[in-house]
Amino acid sequence: MLRKLLIASAAAALMGVQAFPVSAAPSATGTEAKAVAKKKNQATIGNWGFDLAGMDRAVKPGDDFHLYASGNWIKNTPIPADLGSYGAFVSLRDESDARVRAIVEELARTGGAPGSNSQKIGDFYNSFNDLSGIEAKGLAPLKADLDQIAAAKSHEDIARLMGSPELAVTGPVSGFVGLDPKNPDRYVLSVSQSGLGLPDRDLYLKDDARSVKLRTGYIGYIAQILTLAGIADPASRAGEIFAFETEIAKLQWDRVKNRDRDATYNLKTLAELEKLAPEFPWAASFAAGGLTGISEVVVRQPEPVAALAKLFRATPADTLRSYLSFHHISNSAAVLPRAFDDANFSFYGKLLGGRPEQRDRWKRGVANLSGALGEAVGEIYVARHFPPEHKAQMLELVENVRKAYAARINKLTWMSADTKKVALEKLKAFRPKIAYPDRWRDYSALNVVAGDAYGNQKRAGVFNWNRTVKRINDKTDRDEWAMTPQTVNAYYNPQFNEIVFPSAILQAPFFDPYADPAVNYGGIGGVIGHEMGHGFDDQGAKSDAKGVLRSWWKKEDEEAFKALTASLADQYSGYEALPMLTLNGKLGLGENIGDNGGLSVAYEAYKMSLKGKKAKVIDGFTGDQRFFLGWAQVWRTKWREDALRNQVQTGPHSPGEFRVRGVVRNLDVWYDAFGVKEGEDLYLPPEKRVKIW
Repeated sequence: MLRKLLIASAAAALMGVQAFPVSAAPSATGTEAKAVAKKKNQATIGNWGFDLAGMDRAVKPGDDFHLYASGNWIKNTPIPADLGSYGAFVSLRDESDARVRAIVEELARTGGAPGSNSQKIGDFYNSFNDLSGIEAKGLAPLKADLDQIAAAKSHEDIARLMGSPELAVTGPVSGFVGLDPKNPDRYVLSVSQSGLGLPDRDLYLKDDARSVKLRTGYIGYIAQILTLAGIADPASRAGEIFAFETEIAKLQWDRVKNRDRDATYNLKTLAELEKLAPEFPWAASFAAGGLTGISEVVVRQPEPVAALAKLFRATPADTLRSYLSFHHISNSAAVLPRAFDDANFSFYGKLLGGRPEQRDRWKRGVANLSGALGEAVGEIYVARHFPPEHKAQMLELVENVRKAYAARINKLTWMSADTKKVALEKLKAFRPKIAYPDRWRDYSALNVVAGDAYGNQKRAGVFNWNRTVKRINDKTDRDEWAMTPQTVNAYYNPQFNEIVFPSAILQAPFFDPYADPAVNYGGIGGVIGHEMGHGFDDQGAKSDAKGVLRSWWKKEDEEAFKALTASLADQYSGYEALPMLTLNGKLGLGENIGDNGGLSVAYEAYKMSLKGKKAKVIDGFTGDQRFFLGWAQVWRTKWREDALRNQVQTGPHSPGEFRVRGVVRNLDVWYDAFGVKEGEDLYLPPEKRVKIW
């Protein structure tokens, strides 16, 4: 099985891998500008936290609020050649990466005591960037692993390889260790459908022009990788591998069904798992992964897992060996000779992602390092780049948004008093984690060897897998973080009922202690509301205050909630991202509920913060207008077409423009703030505006 490591199996992040919203003007977000702002106690962006020059005031707010707030920025800001989209998340990620680079290159120069985090950080990063060394070794690092795959004779042998953390392989079923949704005090092994090299099952099954093009390109990529590795009959083997993956795709649930936390929670004993899917050698695979002493597993998709086990057994061992070899090589391409890395980028980066150029090696090295030694880097990062006083200000904002959420819950007309009581208990129990963990991860068991990029990546995978597996019978660590401090993102974890904000996102345009409060409430306040909103979206709301997956709603309240959320899903399904490409409102429902309720709650928190006083007008904008401009600035976005298509088809997050347009048109106060009238493009009649929280 492919090993997947998750702190929580249903954690909801602010942004996905593909979804990159947008930045303030590039000149306003650099480290130098921030240093000046801190020195002079001035806002980082503009005079009060908003990029006025990025607006297009020729556009009416009611026709397109996204373009009104950011039209000139969109016209004048190019997407870097190594990216599929550009925005605030990417801009801040680039800044975070540059800061990490300075840290690790300093450590790489100065070194550290053998076995220290400093030594490991420097050697891991240097080894990844040692292209001449990687090239000189050629395929030698791969040989032992490929020989091991070639020696697998039986399906039991192959299942052992799928379960081993030593190989970067995939399989039709996968396993990961995470929190038990119905018992957050324990870790549990979950078994899930898996095994595809393309990002979504539909790309194997649909006959539209793009899917056909990608399938053709993928088959060519498989053959190219096998050819480079010297594996015989690459073309015919590529066809067999692709045919196998197509059969996998036919048996999988789609992304919408996989969102259902009730459908994907099926706790079974090992005997019940064997009875459900007897064709797969579970015992052999589990033993190879060190999964001993387990008595129960969560089967996320029972019917697909049963069918995939049959497919596994019916597939010739020779095809499975080719499949494992290809995926191991492909997943290791970044630490193999350049021909492998270039082939991988040519397919996944250019053809699939629409990116003209590969990212600089040092940027990829930073990302690779964060995956292996993220908290070791993060400990240094926060010491240098996160002012402690910002944490107190963030906690104050969180509490203000919490109070506003409580006020809105109390005013709901569609929810009964009994359900409100439990909802308020859950809200009160939310635990905020700000900037960085209180206890840093121990990397003493991870061995990093200078000049061994392939081995270091392999050992890091084994270290992370073993660290998680050995905790299966332990009490859960509620202080653990699922993101590093240098990550520009945020998330809600339903099992721990916590909202988490790494330090790297706590910067302009999201949060600036010297910006106008209206902009902060529209920016980071909306993000706080969004993450709290995941606790009350269509899936997060299935957990109670203690994080237990259970029904705590009165039936009539649940029905009213489902009707409201269905209306929001229908609304988003009508938005066209590209000609003939509309959003999937059901796939994005949780994120869109988070945005819809989050901005509403943040607005109420902003009004509460004024304590009855009227906000002053700045540069002709009222406080309410500045609040909504702050939200729009956070999400302004530019996309390449292929990247946008990938996001719409595979990601739960709506593209940034719809996180602006789709949200504000449901809020009555936005209409009042900008005088939006019937007949303007974003106008919705009051009875069609969706108000959930």
